[in-house]
Amino acid sequence: MLYYLFDYLEKQFQFPGASLFGFFTFRAATAMILSLLISTIYGKRIIRFLQKQQVGETIRDLGLTGQNEKAGTPTMGGIIIILATLIPVLLLAELGNVYIVLLIITTLWMGVIGFIDDYIKKFKKDKEGLKGRFKVLGQVGLGIIVGATLYFNPNVTIKEKLPVEVRQQMLIDDPNVSPAQLLKAETKSTKTTIPFVKGNEFDYKNIITWISPKLENYGWVIFIIISIFIITAVSNGANLTDGIDGLAAGTSAIIVLTLGIFAWVSGNIIFSDYLNIMYIPRIGEITIYIAAFVGALIGFLWYNTYPAQVFMGDTGSLTIGGIIAVIAIAVRKEWLIPVLCGIFLAENLSVVMQVSWFKYTKKKRGEGRRIFKMAPLHHHYQKIGYHESKIATRFWIVGILLAILSIVTLKIR
Repeated sequence: MLYYLFDYLEKQFQFPGASLFGFFTFRAATAMILSLLISTIYGKRIIRFLQKQQVGETIRDLGLTGQNEKAGTPTMGGIIIILATLIPVLLLAELGNVYIVLLIITTLWMGVIGFIDDYIKKFKKDKEGLKGRFKVLGQVGLGIIVGATLYFNPNVTIKEKLPVEVRQQMLIDDPNVSPAQLLKAETKSTKTTIPFVKGNEFDYKNIITWISPKLENYGWVIFIIISIFIITAVSNGANLTDGIDGLAAGTSAIIVLTLGIFAWVSGNIIFSDYLNIMYIPRIGEITIYIAAFVGALIGFLWYNTYPAQVFMGDTGSLTIGGIIAVIAIAVRKEWLIPVLCGIFLAENLSVVMQVSWFKYTKKKRGEGRRIFKMAPLHHHYQKIGYHESKIATRFWIVGILLAILSIVTLKIR
């Protein structure tokens, strides 16, 4: 809203300072500061409200050190993250931007699913919460919306470089030619980027066009299926990671900040040309959303680090995972998720491996055996004897290393 107000003041009255709102960097910095203030100042009030409503965590006895002390700690704190993200975005972002609209829909959609799950657990006294099939149905529904929008919306495009020989000739004719002139016109494309691969681009339609070129028109089916898979996998990974104080919020902040760097360089015609990466028009606007989201996560972390004063619940964890997945798909870096979201992947795999091995050994030997002392992975380290604050900190360090590796892929082909 403020974006449109100051844009009007600049165009009509040349209002002093109004032009600042035209810069991504200024609005992103303002959004981060505002979200930090909201999450830290008003977050305390929300925690008190949750305490009055007796929205406390019910602890299952897993034999973990210190878990009984957590009983009664307010949950559903993901509301803090959602509000601290959306308010700055509504004030500072260009709300007509398709990427911003998608991220707002994602936040509300996954937030509602998580809220219903937490509500059933706390107020209906059903420890299982929302049935798994309904969660998956919600994730599939969001995947269809995101995939269809990114495929069919005319404002979701890329600009590819002109052939090398044409670029070379243009540079010979005019050494001062701008990077914009060395690009083709905007075009719809299902291309994405793959790390550590020469050329690092892959078109999803090639998955089916090798069968017959006529199938090119059905590339949207493949793209939507992949979108559904990524959103489901990442949101569940974030949900599993939210098991000890500060782990999910801290890890997610690192991931989102890294995606913000990708979004900024992909939406900047000069840097995308210099780094030889795909230029995506209008994608830079989501840096405002990302900045607000990072600020909200850090502000929430103020109350969520050990000993936690509030838990995010599924309201927060499912929302965080959905947002990360949609941003990665939008900036066409979804194939970096196994690296960048390596913590989420490890947590997911630890559960899959544990359950699969237990079932297999029980069928073969009559007695189920375990790979880990407990899954997800962070509980394994708790069982070994590590304090949860040390586990969270070390997972953050691993997350930072994975983020650096992901950023390095901008130049490694």
